[in-house]
Amino acid sequence: MSDNKYNNVMHLGNPTNTIAVLNRYGFDFKKKFGQNFLIDENVVEKIVREAGVTKDDFVVEVGPGIGTMTQILCENAREVVAVEIDKKLIPILTEDTLSYYDNVTVINEDILKLDIKKLADEKNDGRPIKVVANLPYYITTPIIMGLFESHVPLDSITIMVQKEVADRMQCGPGTKDYGALSLAVQFYAKPKVVLNVPASCFMPRPNVDSAVIRLERFKTPPVDVKNEHLMFRIIRASFNQRRKTMLNSVGNSGIGITKEALTNALETMGLPLTIRGEALTLEQFAQLSNLLV
Repeated sequence: MSDNKYNNVMHLGNPTNTIAVLNRYGFDFKKKFGQNFLIDENVVEKIVREAGVTKDDFVVEVGPGIGTMTQILCENAREVVAVEIDKKLIPILTEDTLSYYDNVTVINEDILKLDIKKLADEKNDGRPIKVVANLPYYITTPIIMGLFESHVPLDSITIMVQKEVADRMQCGPGTKDYGALSLAVQFYAKPKVVLNVPASCFMPRPNVDSAVIRLERFKTPPVDVKNEHLMFRIIRASFNQRRKTMLNSVGNSGIGITKEALTNALETMGLPLTIRGEALTLEQFAQLSNLLV
């Protein structure tokens, strides 16, 4: 998969090399950053392959850790920017594990505060970028939604997440996992789980299994909606109290939609007034918000 010129690089995708680097720098895992490093080179190679990374691509990696996946990304992409929040990992990346590569920039920053649109403009002439990440579970949704809602030019996001989160992103109405995240992801992208990853592939070992999901950005959304912001406010209100009918969950949410207006809209759509948000498709949420604009 990688060029011969990288044969002498010490790849990190195994426990021995990972432990050696961690010991060299006296690194301690921090629970607050949800750090679990990949120790299976086959998994790392497969993630990069499933992300479709080529020599034409500018890739943003979120949370490179010690650089296990970054190395493989550098060997396959034109340019990589690795965004790492933990300042203790920066010397490991810049002085050691990525020092061989001349096509990578390491940024010590919180991805949620970084202007990725500006980065894409500067590094990729505003063309769509690819995002690849092994995301800490506690911050998965804010990162994904931040990337979509800020309208960063995206080709795709290929991410390792908790398996149940991956399931949630691609499920449909009437299932227990269906919710605001499912609808948001499916509005912006086509989700596809490309790899299941057992807990044994990480150090330290997490309590749950993971999955890699590829979110291929739509050029235009699959539904026609007049006010995207309003639709997502209705969706969030519907699922904040998912056991309640929409008349109560949305009508009492304080988002400025009266029960009378909601009643009229639901009746226009031929839906029962006892319906809950979990029963509506993305298309129906779009239709409903268009009636309430």
